[in-house]
Amino acid sequence: MTIDQVYQAYIQGLKDTTLLEYIGVLTGILCVWLGRKELISNYPIGIISTAIYVYLSFKGHLLGEASVNIFYTIMNVYGWWQWARKDDSDKPSLVITRSGIKNWTVALGFFGVCWLGLYVALFYAKQSFAPGAIPLADSFSAAAAYTGMWLLTRKKVENWIWWIITDIASIPLYFIKGYVFTSFQFLVFLVLAIMGLIEWSRKWKQSNSAYA
Repeated sequence: MTIDQVYQAYIQGLKDTTLLEYIGVLTGILCVWLGRKELISNYPIGIISTAIYVYLSFKGHLLGEASVNIFYTIMNVYGWWQWARKDDSDKPSLVITRSGIKNWTVALGFFGVCWLGLYVALFYAKQSFAPGAIPLADSFSAAAAYTGMWLLTRKKVENWIWWIITDIASIPLYFIKGYVFTSFQFLVFLVLAIMGLIEWSRKWKQSNSAYA
């Protein structure tokens, strides 16, 4: 596609965007912004967005993304509980930390298992009842998102790296499926994820220098 064709498709896509998708996009962006600021309110807002995208993903035959948003919804509840926990001095018991070699190994293993499992499931679905599925790209994006969400609930700095990967993969995926405004949302997510990585890295360094 030429740049002009992409632009025209984007404009037409915005015209075709439903109110539900607009709400999903705006609450999704707000959720990521709140997460970047390390505010627990990102979780209830996130539940609204993910619930909307469970429906939209099934409708667009993005079955991997549908599974992601179901996972998001569950992990939003879990993360809400984790971030709300307090220690004996009434401070949050969960703080921002970086992943060591062991954490990276587990995260990469988790990603690999999710990608393989989702790819097999989506390949079968494409052959059987969902011809619009895109197994390789959809499963990759979904697996990266699974990993990012899991690390976010643990306040690991590296969650933002996985979100950056997810966003880069999701921008063309949703555009191809006709969810143009959602594709734009992932572009915004990409910017916020880069900012989140920078901000959480700074907070981690500050907290460690305070104990040095």
